[in-house]
Amino acid sequence: MIAARILFLVYLAVLFYLLFFSVFAGRSEVYEEYHYNIIPFEEIRRYLGLSKAGGTFVRFINIEGNILAFLPFGFFLPLLWEKCRRAFLTVLLTACFSFCVELLQLITRVGSFDIDDVILNTLGGAIGFLLYLLFTLVVEQVQKAKAKKKEDCGSQGDLGGR
Repeated sequence: MIAARILFLVYLAVLFYLLFFSVFAGRSEVYEEYHYNIIPFEEIRRYLGLSKAGGTFVRFINIEGNILAFLPFGFFLPLLWEKCRRAFLTVLLTACFSFCVELLQLITRVGSFDIDDVILNTLGGAIGFLLYLLFTLVVEQVQKAKAKKKEDCGSQGDLGGR
């Protein structure tokens, strides 16, 4: 669990860097005016239109990038905190965290507040939660297989001793 906590902290540090300082993500300048979008799906539609016009990379960064950026958040929360092993709570916490990030970007004028980012980030957290469920299912199956193998080896050893 210590390794998971360290990985989560590293993830948060990288996420914070990308969201507030990364030149690659367009965070090198502070806007003089506030930039925001509060109309759901407006920017998503715009970026999907860009992909048709050859702006595939821009679309990827702004749509898939937001989803991928919050996938680990939805995975680590239930992994590290038992209370977050309910989908609703993990998705709610992801949405709240994303909203706070967007609000901080608006206040600091590094980036902009975009409700579509909150939607996409929350979707990423939900997918991360599903990956957590898949991960726990795989771990359980591996543990059951090991226990069965150990049990089979033990019962074969009993037969061989007679």
